[in-house]
Amino acid sequence: MPRLTHVIATAAAALALTAATAVPAVASAQRPAAPKAEYYLALGDSLSVGVQPNAKGVDELTDQGYADQLYAVLKHANSSLRLAELGCPGETSHTLNKGGICSYKGDKRVSLTGKTGSQLAAALAFLAAHPGQVPLITIDIGANDLNPCIALGVISKIVACLTPVFVTLQKNLAATLVPLRAADPHAAVVGMTYYDPELADWLTGKSGQAFASASIILATQFSELLTGVYEKAGASVADVFTAFDTTDMKHTVNVPHIGKLPKDVALICLWTWECAPKPVGPNEHANAKGYHVIAETFLATLKAIKFPV
Repeated sequence: MPRLTHVIATAAAALALTAATAVPAVASAQRPAAPKAEYYLALGDSLSVGVQPNAKGVDELTDQGYADQLYAVLKHANSSLRLAELGCPGETSHTLNKGGICSYKGDKRVSLTGKTGSQLAAALAFLAAHPGQVPLITIDIGANDLNPCIALGVISKIVACLTPVFVTLQKNLAATLVPLRAADPHAAVVGMTYYDPELADWLTGKSGQAFASASIILATQFSELLTGVYEKAGASVADVFTAFDTTDMKHTVNVPHIGKLPKDVALICLWTWECAPKPVGPNEHANAKGYHVIAETFLATLKAIKFPV
């Protein structure tokens, strides 16, 4: 009987030890896997990467761009979200598709001054490498297409110059959006319209005020063109044109060190570097506050389409 008791006790101890060592394995097997990273893919020109002038007036990338600020908000709703910025300062609707300004290797931008690859190809490579992991794509493009015409400085010449540019821009942007939408039909794609930097010419006197007023017509046409292309492709639109009150010449706002200005002119002075003294200005890029307004405009659009924020 003592022997039998000893055998039973030994077996019980062994069973208990087996059970104890098995528990961690079972717990480990049942532990939920970490969620896959998801990505907010930001495409476009200098605005998409937060370019601003430094104290010497040299344009630099910053972490205050609209994509950075929008990402900071979205990450609160989705902790696994990552920001992938492929934007290229100086990019046009043509170079975005064909390349020639920034350098890309696979799905990464490796240089701001390279000549290889294209932003669109890099974006498509990124989407292919992360299937189902890109819930959001934002894009701003087109302003640099217009700049050579704006530089002519005379409205009649600008209008004549922009007529064919608008046609080409429309085709190029459509050629960007179709493959992007096809690469991931479930991703929310949101494009943006632009503010009107030319409103700052109001500060230069009567001729400048006439030019600024006339620029609103062209900015309106530009906004309508972009909105039409984005909506036709099934993308949503962040209406930055309206957020900057681009057509409001009726109301006035007091701007420090300048005085009362039409509201649309005042907001360009307050939210961009266009009215800043040299060497920092004039510079058409948004400042931190302006980028915040753009980010808020994107955020409002995302809420409207029920994107989780």
